Amino acid sequence: MSMENDNNVNENSVEDIILRYRPELAKITPYLNWLKENVKVEVAQTYSNSELKSIPFPVYDSNLLGFVKAAQTTNLLDRNYVYVYSENHLRNYKDELLFIQEAGITDMDALAGILSSYILRGMVKGSVWSEGVATGVLYQVVKKMDELIKFWGQDNLSRQ
Repeated sequence: MSMENDNNVNENSVEDIILRYRPELAKITPYLNWLKENVKVEVAQTYSNSELKSIPFPVYDSNLLGFVKAAQTTNLLDRNYVYVYSENHLRNYKDELLFIQEAGITDMDALAGILSSYILRGMVKGSVWSEGVATGVLYQVVKKMDELIKFWGQDNLSRQ
């Protein structure tokens, strides 16, 4: 991740993690309710015209596209997300959900890696975004990151 550390806090300390992640998460947390409401819901349909010989293509829910666009504007995306998957032995969405459930504040980079996986792979394979919503992984990862920042950031707010 290319987020800069100011020199007042130790790198990868709780304070540093909060300072790096809080503003980035603020861009995608407005979509939490929509992500929650659409778990186990198909948020993309395939459009094809039977009269014309055309390639079928996905049509996405506008909220999904808004979420993806917001995530793309953050510094949360890391093209090296593959290492998160190999280091944590994540092979499928069930592994991801278990990891998310057990994650702590020091796992924020790994959580960002899971988010990166869905957003970046979805740019190439259209069904990945809707799978992330339907399985609940996108909701759970954003929710967990937000919960961790809010919990650990309470002390930080009182000091400022």
